[in-house]
Amino acid sequence: MVNAASLEGLRGGLADEAARLGFAACGIASAAPDTLRERRLLEWLGDDHHGSMEWMDARKEHRVGPQALWPDAASVIALGMSYAPAADPLALGESGDRARISVYAQGADYHDIVKKALKALARWLIAEAARRGLGERQVKVFVDTAPVMEKPLGEAAGIGWQGKHTNLVSRTHGSWLFLGAIYSDLPFAPDAPHADQCGSCRRCQDACPTAAFPAPYRLDARRCISYLTIEHKGPIPVEFRQAMGNRIYGCDDCLAVCPWNKFAQAAQANAAFLPRAELTAPRLAELLALDDAGFRKLFSGSPIKRIGRDRFVRNCLIAAGNSSDPALSIPVQALCGDPDPAVAEAARWAIEELKAVP
Repeated sequence: MVNAASLEGLRGGLADEAARLGFAACGIASAAPDTLRERRLLEWLGDDHHGSMEWMDARKEHRVGPQALWPDAASVIALGMSYAPAADPLALGESGDRARISVYAQGADYHDIVKKALKALARWLIAEAARRGLGERQVKVFVDTAPVMEKPLGEAAGIGWQGKHTNLVSRTHGSWLFLGAIYSDLPFAPDAPHADQCGSCRRCQDACPTAAFPAPYRLDARRCISYLTIEHKGPIPVEFRQAMGNRIYGCDDCLAVCPWNKFAQAAQANAAFLPRAELTAPRLAELLALDDAGFRKLFSGSPIKRIGRDRFVRNCLIAAGNSSDPALSIPVQALCGDPDPAVAEAARWAIEELKAVP
């Protein structure tokens, strides 16, 4: 039997330690199975809305719930770090010679920052549990790279709710939270789940450039610009190219228009998430000139590095084709013979688009 007073005392210090480590949100959910959460995941996969993200389906039996992944899990500690931007994420929408990079990718790689803090919190939890006579406990930490449904677990833990754009929304931090989770074998009492606060609002649905939401709370990743620019390999379907505009890595449109963002404060606690000057409004001409070494150097320590030079330059070529800037024809033309077939095809498409500029 776990001593209830010791467990409650441990829980009382958990949020304070999480805040000290840079987490803006902290809540606890049960690790027990949830049939509604499982059904929604399986329906989404059954509709092929995950596109080519095969890993979503490959480990679905683990993704459906914490105990499916780790049977000893009793509680989920859901955590969020704010990366609320100081500038308007939509400000560069009409800047043809500049590229738009999603807010979350303009600073350091969140995987590294959040995971480091999660591990520190997990070490504290184990040590504090032992100090309070709760025995030798086990934990597992996750940041976006394991079969874990961080967003519905965050909702169950009360740190926000899954909005109509399917991302977590916080009354305090808007749509700008990096999520992480700690699975624990400690049977903490769960927090109350967060109620949906979207109401009749559909701004995120209407803002999507590619109509990626077949219904509220449903995302077809195959149409999402974030998916197309980051996860999708090979040529980008022609039907989505003009709608991509100058977005070369991710898309913030559905997040940026959320009314709850008016309560979010620009993230200052962790300087790692502040945007790097060279990534806030980069020139397309300079990005198109990147070879593999130049790409790796520019994006060292950035999540953008994960997609590789070829996929990144492919995205830049789509933006160049949409730029209406004939001056970009020179760097685009140089890529028509690129060894990567998707890059070469995108360059040829961009040249034809630029030729049509009056």
